[in-house]
Amino acid sequence: MPERTIDFGKFGARGIKGSDAVARKLDELADGIVTPVTVRRGLMARLHYLTRTEHSRRAAREAGLTVTDRTLKAWLEEKRRPSNANLERIDAAYRQVRRQNVAPYLLRRLNANGGTRVEIHPLNQSQVPRQLQRLVEYRTMNVRRWDRIVEAWASGDQQGLDDAWEDVIVDLGSQWGQYEYVTNIGFAA
Repeated sequence: MPERTIDFGKFGARGIKGSDAVARKLDELADGIVTPVTVRRGLMARLHYLTRTEHSRRAAREAGLTVTDRTLKAWLEEKRRPSNANLERIDAAYRQVRRQNVAPYLLRRLNANGGTRVEIHPLNQSQVPRQLQRLVEYRTMNVRRWDRIVEAWASGDQQGLDDAWEDVIVDLGSQWGQYEYVTNIGFAA
Protein backbone atom coordinates (compact mmCIF):
# COMPACT_ATOMS: atom_id res chain seq x y z
CA MET A 1 0.00 0.00 0.00
CA PRO A 2 1.52 3.35 -0.98
CA GLU A 3 2.21 6.00 1.59
CA ARG A 4 1.27 9.66 1.31
CA THR A 5 3.22 11.75 -1.17
CA ILE A 6 6.09 13.43 0.64
CA ASP A 7 7.77 15.62 -1.97
CA PHE A 8 5.05 16.42 -4.52
CA GLY A 9 6.22 18.43 -7.51
CA LYS A 10 9.91 17.60 -7.11
CA PHE A 11 10.18 16.54 -10.77
CA GLY A 12 7.69 19.08 -12.16
CA ALA A 13 4.31 17.43 -11.64
CA ARG A 14 1.49 19.91 -11.10
CA GLY A 15 -1.81 19.55 -9.31
CA ILE A 16 -3.64 20.09 -6.06
CA LYS A 17 -4.52 17.80 -3.18
CA GLY A 18 -7.62 15.78 -3.94
CA SER A 19 -9.27 17.00 -0.73
CA ASP A 20 -8.74 20.63 -1.86
CA ALA A 21 -10.38 19.81 -5.19
CA VAL A 22 -13.34 18.25 -3.35
CA ALA A 23 -13.64 21.35 -1.13
CA ARG A 24 -13.64 23.59 -4.22
CA LYS A 25 -16.39 21.53 -5.81
CA LEU A 26 -18.48 21.57 -2.62
CA ASP A 27 -18.01 25.36 -2.44
CA GLU A 28 -19.18 25.56 -6.05
CA LEU A 29 -22.27 23.47 -5.25
CA ALA A 30 -22.99 25.65 -2.21
CA ASP A 31 -22.54 28.78 -4.38
CA GLY A 32 -24.24 31.82 -2.87
CA ILE A 33 -23.30 35.46 -3.30
CA VAL A 34 -21.09 35.96 -6.34
CA THR A 35 -20.50 39.72 -6.11
CA PRO A 36 -17.18 40.45 -4.33
CA VAL A 37 -17.31 41.72 -0.76
CA THR A 38 -15.40 44.85 -1.85
CA VAL A 39 -18.40 45.98 -3.92
CA ARG A 40 -21.29 47.64 -2.03
CA ARG A 41 -23.84 45.10 -3.29
CA GLY A 42 -21.69 42.12 -2.22
CA LEU A 43 -20.98 43.63 1.19
CA MET A 44 -24.65 44.39 1.87
CA ALA A 45 -25.76 40.93 0.73
CA ARG A 46 -23.26 39.26 3.07
CA LEU A 47 -24.14 41.52 6.01
CA HIS A 48 -27.86 40.84 5.55
CA TYR A 49 -27.16 37.09 5.34
CA LEU A 50 -25.08 37.22 8.54
CA THR A 51 -27.48 39.42 10.53
CA ARG A 52 -30.89 38.22 9.34
CA THR A 53 -31.62 36.08 12.41
CA GLU A 54 -30.18 35.62 15.87
CA HIS A 55 -28.96 32.17 14.81
CA SER A 56 -27.00 33.64 11.87
CA ARG A 57 -25.56 36.40 14.10
CA ARG A 58 -24.37 33.78 16.59
CA ALA A 59 -22.87 31.67 13.77
CA ALA A 60 -21.13 34.76 12.36
CA ARG A 61 -19.60 35.51 15.78
CA GLU A 62 -18.41 31.89 16.04
CA ALA A 63 -16.94 32.17 12.54
CA GLY A 64 -14.80 35.16 13.56
CA LEU A 65 -16.93 38.28 12.95
CA THR A 66 -16.62 39.77 16.43
CA VAL A 67 -17.72 43.38 16.05
CA THR A 68 -20.30 45.16 18.18
CA ASP A 69 -23.95 45.40 17.21
CA ARG A 70 -23.47 49.16 16.93
CA THR A 71 -20.73 48.69 14.33
CA LEU A 72 -22.86 46.21 12.39
CA LYS A 73 -25.74 48.68 12.40
CA ALA A 74 -23.47 51.46 11.09
CA TRP A 75 -22.28 49.18 8.28
CA LEU A 76 -25.82 48.16 7.38
CA GLU A 77 -26.97 51.80 7.34
CA GLU A 78 -23.86 52.65 5.29
CA LYS A 79 -22.74 55.28 7.81
CA ARG A 80 -19.34 53.58 8.02
CA ARG A 81 -17.40 51.27 5.73
CA PRO A 82 -15.56 48.21 7.12
CA SER A 83 -11.77 48.19 6.98
CA ASN A 84 -10.05 45.78 4.59
CA ALA A 85 -9.35 43.41 7.49
CA ASN A 86 -13.04 43.46 8.45
CA LEU A 87 -14.06 42.90 4.82
CA GLU A 88 -11.96 39.73 4.86
CA ARG A 89 -13.56 38.67 8.17
CA ILE A 90 -17.04 39.33 6.77
CA ASP A 91 -16.30 37.26 3.67
CA ALA A 92 -14.75 34.42 5.70
CA ALA A 93 -17.67 34.43 8.15
CA TYR A 94 -20.14 34.41 5.27
CA ARG A 95 -18.44 31.40 3.64
CA GLN A 96 -18.31 29.53 6.97
CA VAL A 97 -21.96 30.22 7.86
CA ARG A 98 -23.05 29.40 4.31
CA ARG A 99 -21.20 26.07 4.48
CA GLN A 100 -22.89 25.19 7.78
CA ASN A 101 -26.33 26.11 6.43
CA VAL A 102 -25.95 24.24 3.13
CA ALA A 103 -24.17 21.13 4.47
CA PRO A 104 -27.31 19.12 5.45
CA TYR A 105 -28.89 19.76 2.06
CA LEU A 106 -25.69 18.80 0.18
CA LEU A 107 -25.29 15.69 2.29
CA ARG A 108 -28.79 14.49 1.39
CA ARG A 109 -28.14 15.14 -2.31
CA LEU A 110 -24.74 13.45 -2.36
CA ASN A 111 -25.87 10.36 -0.44
CA ALA A 112 -29.14 9.97 -2.39
CA ASN A 113 -29.63 6.95 -4.66
CA GLY A 114 -26.60 5.07 -3.37
CA GLY A 115 -24.06 7.89 -3.59
CA THR A 116 -22.57 10.16 -6.22
CA ARG A 117 -20.30 9.32 -9.14
CA VAL A 118 -16.96 11.14 -8.93
CA GLU A 119 -14.55 11.83 -11.80
CA ILE A 120 -10.89 12.05 -10.83
CA HIS A 121 -8.61 13.80 -13.31
CA PRO A 122 -4.98 12.83 -12.68
CA LEU A 123 -2.14 15.21 -11.97
CA ASN A 124 -0.44 17.08 -14.81
CA GLN A 125 2.90 15.48 -15.71
CA SER A 126 3.63 17.53 -18.83
CA GLN A 127 6.68 19.13 -17.15
CA VAL A 128 8.06 15.84 -15.78
CA PRO A 129 10.93 14.26 -17.77
CA ARG A 130 9.59 11.36 -19.84
CA GLN A 131 11.58 8.65 -18.02
CA LEU A 132 10.14 9.77 -14.64
CA GLN A 133 6.48 9.96 -15.68
CA ARG A 134 3.98 7.49 -14.23
CA LEU A 135 1.06 6.07 -16.12
CA VAL A 136 -1.85 7.72 -14.33
CA GLU A 137 -5.24 7.63 -15.97
CA TYR A 138 -8.60 9.30 -15.56
CA ARG A 139 -10.73 7.37 -13.03
CA THR A 140 -14.32 7.33 -11.90
CA MET A 141 -15.78 5.90 -8.74
CA ASN A 142 -19.01 5.99 -6.79
CA VAL A 143 -18.73 7.58 -3.35
CA ARG A 144 -21.54 6.17 -1.23
CA ARG A 145 -20.98 7.88 2.13
CA TRP A 146 -20.24 11.60 2.14
CA ASP A 147 -20.89 12.23 5.84
CA ARG A 148 -17.28 12.68 7.03
CA ILE A 149 -16.28 14.65 3.93
CA VAL A 150 -19.15 17.13 4.16
CA GLU A 151 -18.83 17.43 7.94
CA ALA A 152 -15.12 18.28 7.69
CA TRP A 153 -15.77 20.70 4.81
CA ALA A 154 -18.59 22.47 6.68
CA SER A 155 -16.51 22.90 9.82
CA GLY A 156 -13.41 24.03 7.91
CA ASP A 157 -11.35 21.09 9.18
CA GLN A 158 -8.76 20.69 6.42
CA GLN A 159 -6.95 17.77 8.05
CA GLY A 160 -10.25 15.97 8.67
CA LEU A 161 -11.25 16.53 5.05
CA ASP A 162 -7.90 15.23 3.85
CA ASP A 163 -8.23 12.10 6.00
CA ALA A 164 -11.85 11.50 4.93
CA TRP A 165 -10.94 11.88 1.25
CA GLU A 166 -7.99 9.50 1.66
CA ASP A 167 -10.35 6.91 3.15
CA VAL A 168 -12.48 7.23 0.00
CA ILE A 169 -9.67 6.99 -2.57
CA VAL A 170 -8.26 3.88 -0.92
CA ASP A 171 -11.17 2.14 -2.69
CA LEU A 172 -9.30 2.74 -5.97
CA GLY A 173 -7.07 -0.19 -5.04
CA SER A 174 -3.31 -0.40 -4.83
CA GLN A 175 -2.87 2.70 -7.02
CA TRP A 176 -4.78 5.08 -4.75
CA GLY A 177 -1.60 7.02 -3.90
CA GLN A 178 -1.40 8.21 -7.52
CA TYR A 179 -4.64 10.14 -6.97
CA GLU A 180 -3.69 12.01 -3.81
CA TYR A 181 -2.84 14.97 -6.08
CA VAL A 182 -5.06 15.72 -9.05
CA THR A 183 -5.82 18.43 -11.60
CA ASN A 184 -9.56 18.28 -10.93
CA ILE A 185 -12.31 16.30 -9.27
CA GLY A 186 -15.82 16.54 -10.63
CA PHE A 187 -19.21 15.41 -9.41
CA ALA A 188 -22.76 16.64 -9.71
CA ALA A 189 -25.36 16.45 -7.03
